[in-house]
Amino acid sequence: MQQWHLFIAFFRVGMLGYGGGPGSIPLIHKEVVDKYEWMSDEDFGDLLALANTLPGPIATKLAGYIGHRVTGIVGMINAVLATIIPTIILMIILLSSLSSIKDVGWVQGMTAAVIPVVAMMLTVLTWQFFDKARKGMGWTQTLVMSAVIFVLFQFLNVHPGIIIGVLIIIALLKKDKPSAAKGGVSR
Repeated sequence: MQQWHLFIAFFRVGMLGYGGGPGSIPLIHKEVVDKYEWMSDEDFGDLLALANTLPGPIATKLAGYIGHRVTGIVGMINAVLATIIPTIILMIILLSSLSSIKDVGWVQGMTAAVIPVVAMMLTVLTWQFFDKARKGMGWTQTLVMSAVIFVLFQFLNVHPGIIIGVLIIIALLKKDKPSAAKGGVSR
């Protein structure tokens, strides 16, 4: 039964993840964290950060890891296949007929109408991650860090994997400050 749930969860993601990885991430979150509770929000955030440092499509990386975590190697294969099968089928169908209908008004309207939906899903997921960071680091540090990362991404074209890797190294090297002895004088 667990394999079936795994297949259905990632098949839905494969069918509805319009726009590639960014559109799939909120759907995967909904299935994995909210519906089936295979992971916590924190675990999903950590996985997403690590998956972004690796090459390849984010949906298949997440599916592979989550499938393996839920039911091992068979689960990994199941989840990855469930993620890519809808895309393969839809690509064959769409590409074979796209050239004849790409200029039809309802096709252009459908494509335009989906963009705000994907944007809102990403906005909600972004707010959830921002709020989690705020709770962990506070407003000031979260806003400063967000601004610095925005500048690095947007204006300096630094790859997200490099930033995530540097942050992981900083977190590993950072040592807790020794607390002052009770009743003692801190310097």
